[in-house]
Order: sequence, then C-alpha cells, then structure tokens
Amino acid sequence: MKNYIKVASVIIAALLSACGNKEKTNEVVQTTTADTLQTATTVQLGEVFADSTYQLTGVAVSPEGRIFTNYPYWLDKHSYSVVEVKDGKPVPYPNAQWNSFKKGDNGSDKFVCIQAVVADEKGYLWVVDAAGIGLGPVYKNSNKVIKIKLADNTIERIYKFPENVAGKESYINDIRVDNTNGFAYMTSSSNGGIVVLNTKTGDSRFVLHDSPSVTSDPAYHFAFNGKEFAKADGSIPKINSDGIALTQDKAWLYYKPLTDDKLYRVSTALLRDFSTPLKTIDDKVEDLGHFITTDGMEFDKDGNLYLGDLEKSSIVKITPDLKMHTLVTDPEKLIWPDSYSISADGYLYISISQIQHMPWFNNNVNTTQKPYKLLRLKL
Repeated sequence: MKNYIKVASVIIAALLSACGNKEKTNEVVQTTTADTLQTATTVQLGEVFADSTYQLTGVAVSPEGRIFTNYPYWLDKHSYSVVEVKDGKPVPYPNAQWNSFKKGDNGSDKFVCIQAVVADEKGYLWVVDAAGIGLGPVYKNSNKVIKIKLADNTIERIYKFPENVAGKESYINDIRVDNTNGFAYMTSSSNGGIVVLNTKTGDSRFVLHDSPSVTSDPAYHFAFNGKEFAKADGSIPKINSDGIALTQDKAWLYYKPLTDDKLYRVSTALLRDFSTPLKTIDDKVEDLGHFITTDGMEFDKDGNLYLGDLEKSSIVKITPDLKMHTLVTDPEKLIWPDSYSISADGYLYISISQIQHMPWFNNNVNTTQKPYKLLRLKL
C-alpha cells in the first residue's frame, strides 16, 4: 500500500493507489452493461450461516460439502480467523492454536489477518493470510498462504514471499489454484498486481504491477444509492486488483480492480513461465470491456463467470460469449456480496460482508445490518 498512515481506512484490499497507466491493453470486446443486462426473478437466495459478532469475507465449499469462512482482522474486535461451519456454528479451523493470534505474537505459525479461503478439487483448503491488521502494513513479515489437508486437518505447507513479491506494503487478497500445472495466482489489491506462485517449488513472482488492468480507473464513480463511496474524511478510495477467477481448463486468468467496471484476462502460459518478460505480460493482457463492479468472482464447469454487482445488490452471470445476465437482485440480502464458491451439487455460495457499512465509510459509525451471512443459490 502506498500510504500506511492512512490505510486503516480502506477496505479489503485497499486503498488509494492511482498508479499511472503505462500501456494500453488489447481490447477484445467492448461490452456494455446496457447492451446485455437481463433480469431474472425466479432465483431464490437461501441462508446458510449467520454471525452477528464478527465480519466475514470469504467462503469455501469442499467437494464433500464442508463449508468454511474467514474473518479478517480489520477492526479492534476480533477473535477466530478461519472456521468450519458445523450445524450452523463456527468452529475454529484447523484448530484453536492457529486461531489464537494476539498482537505481539510472532505470527509465523498463526493466522494474523485472513482475507480468503478456497477449497480445491484435490481435498485441500488454501488460506490467504494478508497479515495486514486493519489493512495496515504486513505484520512482522507474516503474510503467507497456508495449504491444509482436509482429510486429516493438518497443515501440509506454508508458502512465504520475498520482499519484491509481497513485501510490507502488499495486501494479498484472493487466490485461485491450478493443481494441473502446480501454480496459484493471487491479486494484490493495495499496490496493484498479480502474485504468481509455483506451488511445487515455492518460487513466486509479482507481475502486472502498475498495469492499467490492475489499477482502478480514477474516472469511475463507485456509488451506493447515488452517493459515491467515500471515507469518513471525504476522500475517495480506489481499490485495485481484487477479484480473480481461473477458467476450467486453467488457460486464462480473469481479474479486475474492485472500484471500476472493467474486466481483463491474461494467458496463464505466460504467467507460469518465469522467464517471460514483464512487459510481454503487460502487452498480452486482454481488455474484455465494461461490465460491473464486483469483489470476488468464480467460474463454473461450463465457462460461466459469476460476479456480484456491488452497486445494484445483484448476482450476475457472464456467459462464454461475454453476454451478461442478472440472476437475482436483493438489496436486503445482497449487501456487498464478497466471495464465491460453487459446490458439487450446483449451488453458488456467497459471503455477505457489508463493507459499505463499516465505520471507515460512515463517519466512524458502524451501520452494519447484522448478522453477516453466507447465502447460496441454485445454479
């Protein structure tokens, strides 16, 4: 993050970044919302879990149907970081020790500030620890990715990053895992860019830093109920690369800044080859056009991409031909749909984090409509 004195007032992945556009991306299709938006009213949102105490952001559903969520250490009130939902109750996962972090602890073998959880098809839970308490600088070099074996709930591996990949001013956000080729991809929403991780060797690389595709467009006015999203002091947060999704064939990585409506993709073959020049990667990014503002996003097995329209309290599907369809709109339930996971039985799970109601954006008053929730809809 560019300025950590002010960063505690920014969200999920961060802050005012307004990095300069170095190069234009390849424009594939200039899609506009007005051209393709359709509305359906038959989809029903079901509640899976509710928590009136702590703010959650992530959701993960394993192939066997186990449900996980996480709680970032953003506000002063904080307890457990990762939980498994059992009989409607949060159970610290994988154990109480990993969820016992307190300020002053070392942080290397505990969860510090967890931003995302993702369950893969091989039976592992991947946990992203941004370690940026209150969205501040990385705590004691403890940002990491933890790979947990679901069969016996043991830590299989902890991945760390060098300073030039995810240093103290980085806030790693969401993750997608390619077990076929042995790679994982993460967005950095503070300073804009993609972290590429070789999950076999542990080597990593930071790409697309300052590319226009990872930098939120300063001209876009991200708004709720006609009022532009702003901090308590009136400044306008611009949140960079955040949402990320991997196609089923693992050939394309889709991503976007949070506070504008553009969507981009890049070939993973370029990302996996660490000898690819950074400029080549920048030049090969494809600009897919204008869609919606979203936090997370997720592909299904048929190549449909699901996103949450933050400004319109909707869940949207983009088909492989880049046509956009609104599945459901519900201002009472879809209060900042955050992260997504698709279960084996065909449900889209959605975390509801209510970020726009945090005190940071409401004159230091928490206007959250508790509880925080996990919802789902049948696809």
